Amino acid sequence: MDVTIYHNPACGTSTNTLALIRHAGIEPTVIEYLKAPPDRATLRGLISRAGMKVHDALRQKGTPYAELGLGPDMPEDILLDAMMAHPILINRPLVVTPKGVKLCRPSDMVLDLLPEEPLPDFIKDDGEPALRDTAVTGDDAGLLAALAVADLPTYDLSEPGRAFFAFRSLFGELLGYGGFELYGEEVFLRSLVVLPERRGAGVGKAIVARLARRAFDLGGRRLWLLTTTAVPFFETIKFKHVDRADAPASILATRQAQGLCPSLAAVLTRPIYL
Repeated sequence: MDVTIYHNPACGTSTNTLALIRHAGIEPTVIEYLKAPPDRATLRGLISRAGMKVHDALRQKGTPYAELGLGPDMPEDILLDAMMAHPILINRPLVVTPKGVKLCRPSDMVLDLLPEEPLPDFIKDDGEPALRDTAVTGDDAGLLAALAVADLPTYDLSEPGRAFFAFRSLFGELLGYGGFELYGEEVFLRSLVVLPERRGAGVGKAIVARLARRAFDLGGRRLWLLTTTAVPFFETIKFKHVDRADAPASILATRQAQGLCPSLAAVLTRPIYL
């Protein structure tokens, strides 16, 4: 398989993505885009083929994004001009294979572009396992059993507007489940459970990152959740506690906020980071 990665060796996500490609037995063409940036037409084409808007492909952290006054409402030509003048604004890594183009954040999103075959498990340099996800329905027996063991709500899983996934290691071991409800840009995370024997190994953090990206690709931009027991965990991955009254109406109207979760459940939120 021919694979090309637009790579920044100083970026942990980019180096993990490159390592995953090689882990799959593929030696890609590596383009260090800060040294050899793509031309304007190539960059626009890559972003379009990835199914993204130009702003979605902009890197904000550690770049002149703010000082240049860039924003999501600016014309795409102006954003492209900025990316041409400042290649550090190009988010990374962009990966191209015969299966498509993707901005691989988190790094294991690259698995969507590689052959679908079991691989030895892979641990990223931050200690998280690389995951594969598979969509499941709300009546999936494994999902129901895992939620019951974790004492999480199951009454509304088959109602419209929910998306659920099973998460496995690269070799195929089931690690956990998670899902979300999408309300425009607001994403209500729910039904997140790591199987007991795999807790404490970075699986929960990895699942949240995968769910956030799946929601982002559908237009979601901010995560919300309710929890009575896991506030410390979510605070470690940059969620902030907010008063229930400050949550959007769409989140307060969810079945969990309306009664499936106790009224004392904490409300946590954070933007989706790419």
